[in-house]
Amino acid sequence: MSSASPSLSRQDVAKVALLSRLALSERELDHLTGELSKIVGFVSQLADVDTSAVEPLAHPLDAQNVFRDDVVTPSLARESVLRSAPRHDGESFLVPAVLGETGAA
Repeated sequence: MSSASPSLSRQDVAKVALLSRLALSERELDHLTGELSKIVGFVSQLADVDTSAVEPLAHPLDAQNVFRDDVVTPSLARESVLRSAPRHDGESFLVPAVLGETGAA
């Protein structure tokens, strides 16, 4: 299952540079066109590898999740937490609006 090595045109690289907001000189554009074409070619070689006998992985390492039981414990008293807040309304923290909302903050 061999596929032809894809190559990038100079226009492809120029468009990617434009979208990336990179100002490339003509020399850099020529150089990067060759380099990026090689990289795309190397990545396309992965399509030629027979992976039919390889089991799909969620993670490359043999990792296991370690869970602990949920245990209800007392939380901090609201009054003591709000005492150390720069601004509060007696029930909640008051913070500056971040999405253009206006309010008590």
